[in-house]
Amino acid sequence: MVRLNKIYTRTGDGGTSGLVDGSRLPKHDLRFEAIGAVDEANSAIGLAICAIEADEPARELHRVQNDLFDLGADLATPGDDFTPGEMTLRMVPGQTARLEATIDAINEWLEPLNSFILPGGSESAARVHVARACVRRAERAMATPAGETPVNPAAMSYINRLSDYLFVLARALNDGGKNDVLWVPGGNR
Repeated sequence: MVRLNKIYTRTGDGGTSGLVDGSRLPKHDLRFEAIGAVDEANSAIGLAICAIEADEPARELHRVQNDLFDLGADLATPGDDFTPGEMTLRMVPGQTARLEATIDAINEWLEPLNSFILPGGSESAARVHVARACVRRAERAMATPAGETPVNPAAMSYINRLSDYLFVLARALNDGGKNDVLWVPGGNR
């Protein structure tokens, strides 16, 4: 259980931030860029939830927000042992499998795409598209430190699949794709 009695600690005033193991890195470290991008994506999802009237998509997005906190904790835990433990929070393949099952269930009743779509349509879909773009940036930020610092493969799979989930969710929120805004290649030439 997390308990925060004091919000400011002053420990970051010198330009460093702490990891789960107590070690400190400069705030400009690529690991913190990835953690921050995940936090930004989580915030965008929170904003999207505010525009979603249907209960099930909102509940699923709340589950995703919890997963993204797990992901942030995973990224903040140094080392290359990605086994979850009592005191070590790591992403696990089951989290990605749940997303895949949700994607498949939504995609089953969506009309197939015959064009790329533009972010938009309804307000809720547009907000989900913004969240999807933030997730894609988080994925790029996570891939950058992966070249230098080990990143949990289950975390990489999850963030990759999350952008897919948000894409199909946006289509579902656009009346099952009927209100998708289609790209017209060269349409303004």
